[in-house]
Amino acid sequence: MNDNNGKLQWVFPDCELPPAGDSLLEGHESIIVLNMNATKATVEFTLYFADQEPIGTISAEVEGERVRCFRLDNPEHLNGYIVPRETQYAVKLVSDVPVVVQYGRLDTRQTNMAFYTTMGLSV
Repeated sequence: MNDNNGKLQWVFPDCELPPAGDSLLEGHESIIVLNMNATKATVEFTLYFADQEPIGTISAEVEGERVRCFRLDNPEHLNGYIVPRETQYAVKLVSDVPVVVQYGRLDTRQTNMAFYTTMGLSV
């Protein structure tokens, strides 16, 4: 397996699902997984909070040589789990094959909406 195709574990310590807002583009967060391997990747999300036990074993798949966007405001992408809005949390993603993972947030609380992305810490 080529280690240049990503890492097995990624951490995003600064997550906070913004309110959806009233604009055409709803406020949201995404975890984007790129699987450059020929084989399917099984990924598991764990969510950590300041005031409650972690939510774990949220499993999903990313087909080989594909990219998949997991919208964190969409319970269907997280096995039915609903991420609370405007609550500080962190995400750990573990994959059974090396993948590349990116985080993005669109915040529409003001007319000059903010969108940013960042790579996670791969450990």
